[in-house]
Amino acid sequence: MNIAEIFAQGGIAMWPLLFLSILALGTIIERIWFWSKILTREREVAGRVLEAARREWAAATQIAQRAGNLPMGRFLYAALKLLNPDPEVFRLALETSANEELATMRRGDKVLEAVIALAPLLGLLGTVVGLINSLGSIRLSDLGGDATAETALGIGQALISTATGLIIAIVGLAFFRLFQGFVLGQAKVFRQSGSELELLYRQAYAATNGKPHRLTTPLSPEPPPPPPSVSPKVIEKRSPGDTF
Repeated sequence: MNIAEIFAQGGIAMWPLLFLSILALGTIIERIWFWSKILTREREVAGRVLEAARREWAAATQIAQRAGNLPMGRFLYAALKLLNPDPEVFRLALETSANEELATMRRGDKVLEAVIALAPLLGLLGTVVGLINSLGSIRLSDLGGDATAETALGIGQALISTATGLIIAIVGLAFFRLFQGFVLGQAKVFRQSGSELELLYRQAYAATNGKPHRLTTPLSPEPPPPPPSVSPKVIEKRSPGDTF
C-alpha cells in the first residue's frame, strides 16, 4: 500500500490535513533557516560591541550598525545610535528594541499552534465520518457475513485520518518547543548584553559629564575596588617647647 492509496482511504479529511502539513512544513523550514543564521553569531556580535564600548563609544556604534542584519546588532544599535541620551532613555531604547526583536523571533509560532490544535481534531472528524458511513450500511441480517468483514475494513481505513492528524500534531509540537527554547535562549542573551551595555553607558555618562560619545579613556569592566582602610594612629601630645 503506497502513500496515494493511504491518502485515498483516509477520506475527505485528508485534504485539510494535507494543507496543514504543507503549512507546518513551510513554517518549520523557514524557522530553521532563520535560526541557523543567527544562533552562532549573536554572542560574537555582542562581545565585539561590548569590548569596543569600553574603549570608544563611537566604535561600538559602528560595529553594531554593521551587524544590522542580525537581531543582536539591531538590538544594540537601537540604543547606541542615540546621541548622548539620558541613561533612562538609553535603557528604554534597549527594552523596546528587545521586545521588537523577540516578537520577530516568535514569528510562525501561531501557525504551528493552530496546526497542533486543528490536526488531531480534523483527523478525529474524518474517523467519525468514516465510522458513520461504515456502520450505517450494516444490517442485522448481515452480521457474521462478508458485510461484517467489509465494515471492519472500513473502520480500519477510517482510523487513518486520526493517525495522520496525530502525526502532524506531534511533529509540529516538537519543532514548536524547539523554537520556543531558541527564543528563551536569545532573551537571556539580550538581557545579559543589554544590562552590561547599560552599565558601561552609565559609567561613560558619569565620566564624561553626559557626553559618552566623547569617551577617550577606556572604561574598566568592573568598578574599582574601594581604597584600603587606614588604621587610626595614636597621636602623642607634645608641649610647645618640645622639638623634633
